[in-house]
Amino acid sequence: MTPDSEFAFELRTCRWAEREWPPDRGHGHDDTHHIVARQLGTKRRRWDTIVLECDPTGLRNRARFGAKRLDSDLLHIVRNAPTEWAYYRDALPHPGYPWRYVREAIHQADDRGILEMRKQGNRIQIRRKWPYPDWIERIIAIENKPDLDASAARALGPQLEFDVALALADEVWVATQATDETITPALFEGLPVAAGILTLDPDALTAEVAWHPRQLAVDEPGTRILERPDGGERDGSAARFEYVEPETKAEKRLALAERAYERGWRSFVETMRPDCRHFELRAREGPQLVPYCSAKACQPTAAECSGSCPEFEPEPPVWRTKDWPIEGGPGKRLQRLLAKRRRRRRPGQNAGGCD
Repeated sequence: MTPDSEFAFELRTCRWAEREWPPDRGHGHDDTHHIVARQLGTKRRRWDTIVLECDPTGLRNRARFGAKRLDSDLLHIVRNAPTEWAYYRDALPHPGYPWRYVREAIHQADDRGILEMRKQGNRIQIRRKWPYPDWIERIIAIENKPDLDASAARALGPQLEFDVALALADEVWVATQATDETITPALFEGLPVAAGILTLDPDALTAEVAWHPRQLAVDEPGTRILERPDGGERDGSAARFEYVEPETKAEKRLALAERAYERGWRSFVETMRPDCRHFELRAREGPQLVPYCSAKACQPTAAECSGSCPEFEPEPPVWRTKDWPIEGGPGKRLQRLLAKRRRRRRPGQNAGGCD
């Protein structure tokens, strides 16, 4: 495996999931639309790949609220806004923090056109424009480990145990690279039995289920593991943990889904330097575009493609004044191209823009 292969494998996993999810299409999921995102999670846990299984009607109605995510403050408002004009403090439940932040969020929602606001004297009144839809059916978390050897499995095991105990996602998977072995080596590793194992051929972009995951109890209280015994195999001390209520999990799931809706998996360009003259997007497997560095002749990671790279050279200013739009050069055009492809996966959004 090359040094940049894990990142490349992650992009291939996202592309495969966008095309083929769910892995077993014989279980009535054909009417479910799905969205794929990468590198998202909570303060304590981040996943390589997230798959949102969405209600098609709800997903289309979600597009009314725009392409940007709704953070917790905005969700509090749009989900509780009344159908008729009302004073905002009477209409909204207490948020648990000062009302001045609610007022700021109301003005932000009004600026974005997702809430109606007016003033009666010195009082702010609000009214909903549309009901916020119930658009999320399931959340799937995937860890990508192309080389799942014993040491990688030992490092990954506690993370998967955390996921299974908390049950924030409906299913937890490990995606590993397919081998020529009769039985995939991942099955011999000490991974939680509740986690599924997916063997992916990144070149052919095909995958097989080596182990089916268990459906996690997302509607029940979860257990957040805070500290584990670290005294070796003979350490019999108990782990520290806390319970997480279903309501808290539901809020985190919705916040995670909103971030995935905004970012998608093609957002890798936002953490790279597309304004470098050596940065390119090259097609792999048909229409999939992946980053490529012509100076190093490789597919770089976000850490490699940065302003500190010794090969970094800004785009010449003349590139921005010829056949490219005045607001930017080739790098900006590549960003718009990936954004357009992201919009195509979100019904109801305008997919116009550059070709």
